[in-house]
Amino acid sequence: MANQVEQQREQWGSKIGFILAAAGSAVGLGNIWKFPYVTGTNGGGAFVVIYVAMVACIGFSVMLAELVIGRNAQLNAVGSFKKIKGGAWPAVGWLGLACGALILSYYGVVGGWTIKYILHSFTGLMELAAAGQAGDAFGGFISNPIMVILYQALFMFITIWVVYRGVGEGIERYCKVLMPGLFILLIVLIGRSVTLEGAGEGISFYLKPDFSKVTAGTVLAALGQAFFSLSLGMGCMITYGSYLQKDISLPGAAAQVCFLDTMVALLAGLVIFPAVFAFGVEPGAGPGLTFITLPGIFAQMPGGMIWSALFFLLLFVAALTSAISLLEVACAYFIDKGWSRAKAAWTMGTLIFLLGIPSGISLGGGLKIAGKDFMDVAGFFTDQIMMPLGGMLISIFVGWVIADVAKDEVTGNGRIPVFAGFDIWMIFVKFVSPLAILYIFVTGLKW
Repeated sequence: MANQVEQQREQWGSKIGFILAAAGSAVGLGNIWKFPYVTGTNGGGAFVVIYVAMVACIGFSVMLAELVIGRNAQLNAVGSFKKIKGGAWPAVGWLGLACGALILSYYGVVGGWTIKYILHSFTGLMELAAAGQAGDAFGGFISNPIMVILYQALFMFITIWVVYRGVGEGIERYCKVLMPGLFILLIVLIGRSVTLEGAGEGISFYLKPDFSKVTAGTVLAALGQAFFSLSLGMGCMITYGSYLQKDISLPGAAAQVCFLDTMVALLAGLVIFPAVFAFGVEPGAGPGLTFITLPGIFAQMPGGMIWSALFFLLLFVAALTSAISLLEVACAYFIDKGWSRAKAAWTMGTLIFLLGIPSGISLGGGLKIAGKDFMDVAGFFTDQIMMPLGGMLISIFVGWVIADVAKDEVTGNGRIPVFAGFDIWMIFVKFVSPLAILYIFVTGLKW
């Protein structure tokens, strides 16, 4: 009897628990720092409109496809493909599992940076930033491998602890606190940013579309950002979907997750753009905006250390909720193979931490591959190759191989009415999404 209980698959305790956990998986560092940067380099408001359209079309269709696979099989990403169809298809699950582990390896490094900068906000960062030395401070930190690895280990320990606690008592419970906390932090930071003198110009740049600035590159950037910001193609939504009860509407759940993820990205823009315009910073200043430019802005505000700490706390929460889902993908595979959750979480978490050490030391002038930092190389493989390939194959699998299974799953075998857009969704998973993702894949293959 004890074994039967132990082998019984965990489930989400509530629909809202799943929505917040899945949204947490989707909401990551890309929403907070990459979205404003990409928006800034692609003309502002017009990019935002196209991005939202891409999330509603491509993002929603692939997310729903992943949830269908997971809930139908009630297994991990590899086991789901094996159970539903077999053949060569489990390779797609392995691709997702490998992609998730590789992403988490360098995500853990950046997550560690956020912890360091929360603390550093109170221990001299503002003084250094005010003196124009924020770049030197960041460079000094990432050049110290012991400190980088120490903070990476702390971030990974927190991630492992949440996953070790389980689906209901760990992931769901903590995401129910972390996700509302993330929205509260965003609202507080927006309140500070939009009331800065000169913020109006940034709000106008961000919210007033100028479609004369739209190019083919703008559309491609919006498509890529929509796909990557939703954490698609790496097994997260398949794994989370496998813990879903059969009476929950998958289209509704997918739409709510896409909505929350997009809201975080849009709200992050309202934190960044008013502030950068108020202080005369270039809105497309690049990823360095986060750890170098923004501390300089916070240093010029009254109570700057508080605003700086709150911002990096926001980044930490976004990184943690994504990291939890990435570790769960790997753990779910081994738990389904008979491992205890404790063994899976601590073993896989430790191995992924070790895998991340080369990324941690590479930016400080350490390990390079073909002239590129190890972290950039890992990011290239995950973002430009593994995720698009996984997303494209998932769409093809649902649209062409298991379309009847997908219809049964979406309707709960007839218990839930077919959602109004089912036929349109099928067109997207069969044709539009695979072709759009293929376009991302081909154009992104630039070393």
